[in-house]
Amino acid sequence: MRSYPHQSTSIEVIDMHTGGEPLRIITSGYPDIPGADILAKRRYAKDHLDHLRRFLMFEPRGHFDMYGAILVEPSLPDADLAVLFIHNEGYSTMCGHAILALGRYAIDYGLVKAVAPITTVNIECPCGLVRAEVEVHEDKTGKVRFSSVPSFMFASDLSLQLADGTNFKTDIGYGGAFYAILDAGQFDVAITPENARQLTRLAEAICQAVNDSVTLAHPDHDDLAFLYGAILTDGLDAYGESPTRNICVFAKNQVDRSPTGSGVSARLAIQHAKGLITPGQVRLFESVIGSSFEGSVEAITRCGPHPAIVASVKGKAHYSGKACFWLEDDDKIGRGFIVG
Repeated sequence: MRSYPHQSTSIEVIDMHTGGEPLRIITSGYPDIPGADILAKRRYAKDHLDHLRRFLMFEPRGHFDMYGAILVEPSLPDADLAVLFIHNEGYSTMCGHAILALGRYAIDYGLVKAVAPITTVNIECPCGLVRAEVEVHEDKTGKVRFSSVPSFMFASDLSLQLADGTNFKTDIGYGGAFYAILDAGQFDVAITPENARQLTRLAEAICQAVNDSVTLAHPDHDDLAFLYGAILTDGLDAYGESPTRNICVFAKNQVDRSPTGSGVSARLAIQHAKGLITPGQVRLFESVIGSSFEGSVEAITRCGPHPAIVASVKGKAHYSGKACFWLEDDDKIGRGFIVG
């Protein structure tokens, strides 16, 4: 039986955003999520608590592009906290913008003791352990940098075709989640807010073409082997002082307002594999609205058979408010809905 929160047992949240991309952190009132590890917890939440995802992410409390974080008990000994990520379609395996926000939150709300000038916060994600380094100055948290899980290029320069017959080429990269990553110039579309709807439709068609033609695999777990979205770029992949812009469309056509932390990790992995960036070179990655993350190749590693990197991504999250949510017994609409 689906149980919803009442006024006396509300779900409380703190809202943040990173580069414009929202993060709703559930702080209390969510049921316990059992499971021997984080992926088991993810499966349990998907199978038994999905009505609460819709309750918190959808209207009237959220919106089509809302994003959330459920804090759960860690299963890794080095983790300070563990998190499940939720959005309009389900449960993602990695979220860089959320890591940048949770780094600040963990210190500001006493989950991790502040140590100046840098406090390390180890966050267990479905894709693995991610280390965040939080700037602390005069007891105030600031920018956050995280080191990714091993990120790699899964496929390069695939020639595919959209349903309408349009040919295109794409790479596939993994940065905690799999993305099709390609130059939007192939379709003569610039990465601007005005073109967001057109880019979203393109991304949907691209993901369909990839899913129809490519079988993804991850050496650690089958639960990680799915295409999370498409990242359309301005084509400026070679290292340079000028920023490179992209738009990430993930889940059910959800548009990331930030440059996308896991997406930047995947882009860096592809750029490194193609010899376009070397360790230590810091690149600025911009989102469709112009917010930015700093990205670089921190180290070289492997992920099963794949040459891989550890990406470094840095940005700043901000608080936007807090709330508590409940449902009246006769409010069927209030359980959550999306228009469109």
